[in-house]
Amino acid sequence: MNNKKMRAAGFTLVEIMIVVAIIGLLIGVAVPKFSKMRSDAQETSCFVQLKQIDNAKEIWATREKRANGQVPTAEQLAEYIDGGIPSCPGGGGEYTIGAVGEKATCPTHGNLDSKNSQ
Repeated sequence: MNNKKMRAAGFTLVEIMIVVAIIGLLIGVAVPKFSKMRSDAQETSCFVQLKQIDNAKEIWATREKRANGQVPTAEQLAEYIDGGIPSCPGGGGEYTIGAVGEKATCPTHGNLDSKNSQ
């Protein structure tokens, strides 16, 4: 007598619940990391743009024979930056250009000196 029962093909409810729980756990760990990575990328992009503005100020001052302390307008610097003066990718708005010899600043992220001190 052969009393073996055939198990139907497929997954049990417990197996499916375990898989769903594992996927939920992985998503719960991964989502905050992606959010942090996005804000770090925006901050890095912001500081790169601030560096472009500072470089454009130096070029402007050299070509126009201007001294430290003079403040160029956004229109004067726009010709030295492809696409004109950018805005903060993190939603910080317009950059404060500042005078020649000073660092440009972002209302959200500060300036390059604040990044280097972190």
